[in-house]
Amino acid sequence: MSTTGEPAARGVQSLHRALDLIEAIQARGAAIGISELAASTGLPLPTIHRLLRTLTDRGYVRQQSNRRYCLGFRFVPLAAAAHNAIGADAEPVLADLVAAIGETANLAALTSDRAQYVAQIPSPHPMRMFTEVGRVVDLHATGVGKALLAAMAPAKAARIAHGKLPAQTEFTLTTEDELSADLEQIRRRGYALDEQEQAIGVRCVAVALRGDLSWLAISISGPTTRMTDTVIERAVPLLQRAAKRLTVGIDTDT
Repeated sequence: MSTTGEPAARGVQSLHRALDLIEAIQARGAAIGISELAASTGLPLPTIHRLLRTLTDRGYVRQQSNRRYCLGFRFVPLAAAAHNAIGADAEPVLADLVAAIGETANLAALTSDRAQYVAQIPSPHPMRMFTEVGRVVDLHATGVGKALLAAMAPAKAARIAHGKLPAQTEFTLTTEDELSADLEQIRRRGYALDEQEQAIGVRCVAVALRGDLSWLAISISGPTTRMTDTVIERAVPLLQRAAKRLTVGIDTDT
């Protein structure tokens, strides 16, 4: 979401504000009131009313009988189309990873300066790592995010990460020097690790796709009790082969 209450740095301000409202409603996970939208976005109430009226008319937002707002059904076919563009191709590849390793497999895409999960096949274990498709996460604190950063030119990665390294856990890399050293190690060895940097008790290994699809990364994640060094060693070549399969299988014009 753009910085609340401030004009968008690029593009059309009113569109940024409408998207801020949509993202605020999505983040709430349930119906939300006008005052809550104002608090979370920093937008003036007249602006919110005007934008919600347009979004409601177009079916992207729905007002309930209690006058609270939720996402509209217009997003359903859009989400299906977005999933078919990438997720449908990825799911068989992710399923093979789950069958081989037994842990959750994910596909994430670079979205502006963050990573967004676009496909997932969960582990069959009762206790498993689960991240909902569509969730957006910081690059510096996740395996997929660091894999995506490492796939960039170092100067570009440094520019994207500059000043945006909040601590998610006590293990998160929060200085640019720490992150730069980790990215260099990722480039040398060919894969990224999340060592409980996004969530305590969760370990993740990830690789970025190559070439025109370097804005995508694939990962395996699970509880630290099961994601041992031995499992990581088994997972890396499988992830690298899966990345090659996806590079061939996904249309680069998508």
